[in-house]
Amino acid sequence: MTTTNLLARLAPFPELPSLIAEYVAARSADEVDGPPPWDLGALPPELLTPIYGWLDSVCRWMNETYAWQPQHVVPPCWTEHDHLAYEIAAFAFARGEAYNDAAGVIAWHEQHARFVTRMNNALGKAADDCRVGRHDARPARFALASWPTQVEGELV
Repeated sequence: MTTTNLLARLAPFPELPSLIAEYVAARSADEVDGPPPWDLGALPPELLTPIYGWLDSVCRWMNETYAWQPQHVVPPCWTEHDHLAYEIAAFAFARGEAYNDAAGVIAWHEQHARFVTRMNNALGKAADDCRVGRHDARPARFALASWPTQVEGELV
């Protein structure tokens, strides 16, 4: 394989959408007092659409770049798994920081291995179905439904 063929195969990490990049820059310059962009549940609605589009591109990039084994694949229904959405967001933003120096790159790759382990542990038995497009509602829904209702800090 020639170097040209190898480089043509290596896709760049998805670029942050301009609206999100501007938000990150304004937040870093203390021009805006908002949540970190990886705290998806705290973001204003106008940032959610571009960030989810970017995170989907990041998941596709991770799958194309790192998913050699089936258990390494981030499932296409990652948005239906809140724990994955939060973790993917933090992981994607951490990559930008990590690539400032070689030691950070190594640490990011070590975190990738841990991410895959946590993803597989969290998905459990549903992982194989999710990865082939057969997403089922949250398996723990019945166990979670047994929790008593909470209203304003009190159990009902």
